[in-house]
Amino acid sequence: MISGFVSLDSIPLEPHYQAARQNGTIQAAEWDEGMLLLGLQAAAWRVPFLPTRAGLGSDVMKNMADLRTVTSPYATVLPGQNDGGEFEELLAVPALELDAALVHQNAADISGNSVWLGEDPFMDDLFVRAAQRSYVSTERILPTTELAGLGDIAHLKISRMDVTGVIEAPHGAHFTECLPDYSRDEAFQKRYAATAKSDEAWDEFRAEFLDIDEAGYQAKVKELQV
Repeated sequence: MISGFVSLDSIPLEPHYQAARQNGTIQAAEWDEGMLLLGLQAAAWRVPFLPTRAGLGSDVMKNMADLRTVTSPYATVLPGQNDGGEFEELLAVPALELDAALVHQNAADISGNSVWLGEDPFMDDLFVRAAQRSYVSTERILPTTELAGLGDIAHLKISRMDVTGVIEAPHGAHFTECLPDYSRDEAFQKRYAATAKSDEAWDEFRAEFLDIDEAGYQAKVKELQV
């Protein structure tokens, strides 16, 4: 598992990931977030790697022995230098080629053109373009003309050319946020996080909320919010 960080935002470290990492039940590569972005970008551009200074001089290089560096073919001339500059050693971030990606958007049309209205796009467009197959779940499916009127071009980051399939899934990002449609369900998130304490707690949570269909899950969530 490769990540920039694994967090629930208001809960800094995802507790199930923390337990799996500490118990050694998963293989994890913990990159810098900038490295993760470049790995996805490299895959989206179909190039084997992209160079960066991110990660150099940090424990990322020490802990991830499979990472490599490359020497820039172009000299970097810093202000005040008169010697022609130097050929920097840069970290070569390998392309993160994904088998599949699933992202959730505020709205989409039936072809996969998608609109995200929140302030942070969360690299969703890069995940979609880095994957062999990409799927969009959305709060609502709209006619293309109506979709185009929801926001400016900055909100239309995902194109139908990169999307394999679309499904309408209202409230599909719960318990996380899908602004401005809804914010994070902090109470439910705390309930989920508490299940990392024991296998019994997780089994109970899974039986109540996950081993049922989507309609049943959403109905239970509404009951808790009353």
